[in-house]
Amino acid sequence: MSTAGRLLVAAPPLNDPNFERAVVLMLTHDADGAFGLVISRPTEVDSVGDEAALDDWITHTSTPSVFFEGGPVQQNSIIGLARFDDGEERSWTSEVGGGLHTVDLNSDATNATECSALRLFVGYSGWGAAQLDGELAEEHWYVLDAQRDDAFDSTPETLWRRVLERDPVHRNWVRNFPDDPSLN
Repeated sequence: MSTAGRLLVAAPPLNDPNFERAVVLMLTHDADGAFGLVISRPTEVDSVGDEAALDDWITHTSTPSVFFEGGPVQQNSIIGLARFDDGEERSWTSEVGGGLHTVDLNSDATNATECSALRLFVGYSGWGAAQLDGELAEEHWYVLDAQRDDAFDSTPETLWRRVLERDPVHRNWVRNFPDDPSLN
């Protein structure tokens, strides 16, 4: 089952600090592996200092205007994700589905003014061939439909709970799940 274009929502207890209460927007998932971005983990970093071009991009990002932790893979890379409301193709982006595009951050940062929404992610989430399929079979993840604005939500810290609450299968369960299970 391909999860491309959908959300992976970490099922508690997922004993991996990289993905505890994470919401991952899946960009690709095929026989070769899977690739996604954690959309629920903003950092406190709003500048990279020595990379003026990236700082120009970050000024155009959706609130909160900070870098996000995209996942534990290649933490030295930055991936731009954008949405456009006009349906136009752009030479500096690659469509990944659902109206979302990855952005060539080496292009002119003034291009960012064309974005309806924009996020910058440090690193990404990746799985080798059949690895994610195994995690899904072991029920480490819930697979839910993504909504148009999930990747650009203004309060991403609460996205895990809110995504689960809109799913009828998990709605009642998550309402009773404590923020800190150790205090239960």
